[in-house]
Amino acid sequence: MRPLYEAISEAAAALRPLAGEAAPFEARLLLAGALGLDHLRPPYSAPMTAEGEAALAALLARRLAGEPLQYILGEWEFMGLPFFVGPEALVPRQDTETLCEAVLQRRPQGNGLRLLDLGCGTGCIGLSLAKLGGFAPTLTDISPACLALALRNAARLGVDVRIAHGDLFEALTPGETFDVICCNPPYIPRSEVDSLQLEVLQEPRLALDGGPDGLSFYRRLAAGYAPFLAKGGLLALEIGFDQGEAVRALFQGGKMIQDICGRDRVILLEG
Repeated sequence: MRPLYEAISEAAAALRPLAGEAAPFEARLLLAGALGLDHLRPPYSAPMTAEGEAALAALLARRLAGEPLQYILGEWEFMGLPFFVGPEALVPRQDTETLCEAVLQRRPQGNGLRLLDLGCGTGCIGLSLAKLGGFAPTLTDISPACLALALRNAARLGVDVRIAHGDLFEALTPGETFDVICCNPPYIPRSEVDSLQLEVLQEPRLALDGGPDGLSFYRRLAAGYAPFLAKGGLLALEIGFDQGEAVRALFQGGKMIQDICGRDRVILLEG
């Protein structure tokens, strides 16, 4: 039986054409998943079992076929919190943490503020802000499967949440307002979706396709958000790295926030 470090090395070599510099990291995560562990800890000298070899081979085959690592593992961390993930929803990404951090830094004053997460997917935005910022969250999505996943994550994190099914503001009751409205809408131009990485194409197209120019959802948000944002409230939108000025034009202003790579990532508007 070979030691764990040999299994990690061989898996990383197989993953390198797909994962590049992240290959050793992915190999360790897949091996931990194969062994039913949360994490692997050095030294990696323990022997592999036959069951572990078979499980690793199965997980590695899925990854090499282009399935996202997060879907294979069934969970992923966002804002330091654990989330269940699956093919029904977009994978939580570090880019989106920029939105949560901006809201936490610039939030309106008060406790138990009403927060709306439009098109919630896994619920990572609304639930993270509820857990870390004390917001009272409402999560909406057009996909019942996404809402079911978000409910699982709410239970996991111990967050009381309201769920509403529907397309953007159609899920809400006319007249209700929120202190913070967050949204990470689909923003990839339709002509570019099919050229995305293989693993991204495994994610729901509904969460990627932003219409002919990538701005379709921003137009709908700009036309519909005002009646639902409380006075003095905050609207926070994730954007594509090259969409800042176009989105600012649609909303007639807004403060631009950059991600850790210095790219435009979030626009904030005050009500």
